[in-house]
Amino acid sequence: MAYDLIVIGSGPGGYVAAIRASQLGFKTAIVEKESLGGICLNWGCIPTKALIKSASVLEYMQHAKDYGLNVEGFSADFPAVIKRSRGVADKMSKGVQFLMRKNKIDVINGYARLKAKGQIEVTGADGKATAYEAKHIIIATGGRSRELPNLPMDGKKVFGYREAMVLPQQPKSMIVVGSGAIGVEFAYVYHSLGTQVTIVEFMPRIVPVEDEDVSKELEKIYKKKGISIMTSSSVESVDTKGAGVKATVKKADGSTEILEADVLLSAVGVVANVENMGLELVGIKMEKGKITVDSYGKTNVDSFYAIGDCTPGQALAHVASKEAIVCVEAIAHAEGKYHHLPEPVDYGNVPGCTYCSPEIASVGLTEKQARDAGHEIKVGKFPFSASGKASAAGATEGFVKVIFDAKYGEWLGTHMIGANVTEMIAETVVGRKLETTYQEVLDSIHPHPTMSESIKDAVEVAYGEAIHL
Repeated sequence: MAYDLIVIGSGPGGYVAAIRASQLGFKTAIVEKESLGGICLNWGCIPTKALIKSASVLEYMQHAKDYGLNVEGFSADFPAVIKRSRGVADKMSKGVQFLMRKNKIDVINGYARLKAKGQIEVTGADGKATAYEAKHIIIATGGRSRELPNLPMDGKKVFGYREAMVLPQQPKSMIVVGSGAIGVEFAYVYHSLGTQVTIVEFMPRIVPVEDEDVSKELEKIYKKKGISIMTSSSVESVDTKGAGVKATVKKADGSTEILEADVLLSAVGVVANVENMGLELVGIKMEKGKITVDSYGKTNVDSFYAIGDCTPGQALAHVASKEAIVCVEAIAHAEGKYHHLPEPVDYGNVPGCTYCSPEIASVGLTEKQARDAGHEIKVGKFPFSASGKASAAGATEGFVKVIFDAKYGEWLGTHMIGANVTEMIAETVVGRKLETTYQEVLDSIHPHPTMSESIKDAVEVAYGEAIHL
């Protein structure tokens, strides 16, 4: 069967690419070997946020007295928490099914392999292989948990994020290896539900990609909650012979310690899904395990494109979605179906969000990156303890930190840790896109009382005009 465009993979890159292609007049099909929506909707972004919500509601109830409320006789129902998360994921996957029908996109179930220019073969669950042709083929196969040689996953005692979302029973203790977004989010969920959690991080600080002040704040808050944290440490080996796991951890001083727990979650990053799909057969170039592409997602082989986690950009759902639109619009522009060539993705202005508690959100340069790049900078930091809305909400942990270029007033970066800050970061993203200066932020009236006005307050601090501090 022939199409104008076929997308392989239906995650936030794939399904968005298919919809945009259909909107622009391409006869489109999408290939998916599991559930529509990919990892993000089924095993990542969405169901993890459902788990986090359950954990945060439980925390609220535990602190009800702080709000003048008496709540008694509540407890966590672990199977019900997992069931709710799966229900949310299923609903979102059904939503993508609806969008495919609405946009007249053919859904092909099975595993795709590239055969030649403009040709793929899809093997269904019954083992039957069917050939398909398209002028354009977009690879959007995403990624999965990285497996380290010294941390082999058995799916029961040692596992990745996918198994962590559907454990049959709540473990009494858990070791989390890696403190990126996945690691600290699951650490928060399981600790809140009553599991004893220890985080082991190879780098000198947790959430190591974030600004150093944010890392210090989260570590302080997590330790106060009762989460154990070991930085500059690595798991050398894991013994799963007994009832639980025994992890040999090498510490900063070179000594080793044996950690015992029921289970171990390996959250040491994501690896691209690029194996056994015929990339070598058609000659598509790869580097460091990812598909090499140009600014518009084009590979070195004509008719093949790639977007999302299987390419070198940040492994984030919103990046994949933007890459999808840029890729499809560039294809349409070349064929005269779209009026202008889209602007390539600006990877320097991608917001990062971590949904632990408190949340973390950031975009742009950290303070160290700004100084290392040679900028003379102005830094403003406004604590939520000075925010009226945060005090009323009982959410005074954390801060907003802004970084500006002292010479030109360019907004170099924003770094936040606190309640709901993932809902606030877009102001900086849009401001940086529009080349906003500090004065324009101060000239824009921010609503009061809100958490978001703390961005303006932080800018005032940076320029010595603080009113509320």
